[in-house]
Order: sequence, then C-alpha cells, then structure tokens
Amino acid sequence: MAAQDSAPPRRPDPASLLDLGRSVIRIEAQAVARLEERLDDRFVQACELLIACRGRIVVCGIGKSGHIGAKLAATFASTGSPAFFVHAAEASHGDLGMLRDDDVLVALSYSGSSSELLTLIPGIRQMGVPLISLCGEPESPLARASTVVLDTRVEREACPLGLAPTASTTAALAFGDALAIALLGERGFTEQDFARSHPGGRLGRRLLLRVSDVMVGRDVSPSIRQGETLMTALMEISSRGLGMVTVLDELDRLCGIFTDGDLRRALERGVDIHSASIGTVMTADPATISDTSLAVDAVALMQRLRITSLPVVDGRRLQGVVTMHALLAAGVV
Repeated sequence: MAAQDSAPPRRPDPASLLDLGRSVIRIEAQAVARLEERLDDRFVQACELLIACRGRIVVCGIGKSGHIGAKLAATFASTGSPAFFVHAAEASHGDLGMLRDDDVLVALSYSGSSSELLTLIPGIRQMGVPLISLCGEPESPLARASTVVLDTRVEREACPLGLAPTASTTAALAFGDALAIALLGERGFTEQDFARSHPGGRLGRRLLLRVSDVMVGRDVSPSIRQGETLMTALMEISSRGLGMVTVLDELDRLCGIFTDGDLRRALERGVDIHSASIGTVMTADPATISDTSLAVDAVALMQRLRITSLPVVDGRRLQGVVTMHALLAAGVV
C-alpha cells in the first residue's frame, strides 16, 4: 500500500508573527523601564561592595540566569572590574574553590530558590564573602541569605505561556549592565582602558597600535641618495613595490620624497627621466611622522593631505615608511 503524501506545511500568518514579535518587545521594554523605579539605596550598597572588592567579582547562576550571568561577568571584566563566571552546579562540585575571602559573589536567580545556588550558601557564609543577589522574589531563600538584594521582578514574561524566561532575563541583564556602568564611571574608566582589554577590536587597534607596529623599516623601505637620477629612483620604486621612494643625504637624513604623483607632474613638464636629478622633481620637506605616534594619527594625516605614504623619522633621520595599505591591512582604517 502506497504511503499517502503528507500535507504541505501551513504558511505562517505574517500579521500574527508581527503581533507576537511586537508584543515581546513591548513587554520586555516595559519590564526594563520599571526597573528604574527600584534603583535605590540597595543599588548604591551593591556598588559600594563591588568598588571596595579587593579580589574578583564572581558571578554565579544556572539555566537562563546563568547565561545572563556569564555575559555580566564579561561586561564587568571588560570595563575595569576583574570578574569571572562560575556555573552554580559546577560550584557545588568543586569550583567553589575558585572563590577567595576577598571576592564578592553576585548570584542570579529569578525564583531565588534554585537548589544549586542554595547549596552554596553555607560555604559562602563561612568564608564571609559578601553576596549580592539579582532576584525576582525578595522573600526567597536566596534573597534572605544575601547581603544586598536587587529586585528584578517583572509583571509577566513575554512568553505567551508564561514559562520561558524572557522579560525576567532581560531585566536581570539590564540591572547587571547598570551595575557595571556605574562602576565604570566611579573608577574613571577611559577609552584607553577599554582598548587595553579589547586589543583585538577596532577600538583597541585604533588606540593601541603605534606607527612602529605597521611601518616598513629603514632597511627594506625604498630610498636613494640626494643627487642621484630620476631613473635610479624609478628603478628603486619598481624593486620595492611601495609606489614611492625617500631621498636621503649622506647621514640618512630625509631630504624629500618622490611618488607616482611627482612622476606624473615631471612627465607633464617634459622632464628627461634618464638625466634629470631627483632633487629637481622630488617633493622637498615632506610631511613625516614619528614611530611612537598612534597609527590612527598617521591615517588622519594622510587623509588630510590626500597622500598614501608617510616617511617615519626620528628627528630628521629616516626610520621607515608607513603606507595607507599597511594601515588598512592592520584594521586601523
């Protein structure tokens, strides 16, 4: 007997999808907005405990709250407050040994009754570690055991079934971010501090990378001596492949630069490339930069002057050349 063809899947109703999506965003936005009313002395006390912490901020949770906790620990760490996340279930099987008596523990549990977290409380008390809880049930066992309780309750979840943590986890995330940014402001955390903890990001590259990190060194950068011919310069440009050549005196001091733009202007004037001296066609006293300058400053200077390469000097002595191509490759631009 042949199997019957299955019915084609029902096409979702676009209007229903939009209604549900908008409802979730509206409910979660309202949940976050109402947290502002609960920022009171307890928030200040939590911040004071975290600022006074001589160890690390240890964030702990399980389930969806655990995922929020891991993000919160990462935010603390990247904004000047050393922190890490410990999974509550693993903590009860040995990872609580990561906790030191000069740490502060931040626990996340909407119900405040997660057995994995409650199991940890006797050990936390014995160590005398302050406990800050982000909890939606202020009378829960976790809340009662806490040094400070931050109330993250929501009127309802965005899930139509009222089951999946949605608005409650968003509220916990927002409350955690409020803590991290309050600490950032109190510590005087700067863009440079942020860059040091984000060396792989664009901001880190822009604020940390120096010209010395991306330049072509003196030993391999194209250069000729003052008084040599234009033809010699063209041969050096061709062999080095940077589209330019620096012109130096006998003490390796920079006298000028010759680029493809200078070549175009020389040809327009009818200059004999075989006999002309480089000194008659080069750009004398070109813009330069030091190797200790930020790479982003080299980008700004080249963009302002509409050039694609800069000699790198120490005083007048040539150290190398930095090019826009190298800055692009390094992710500075």
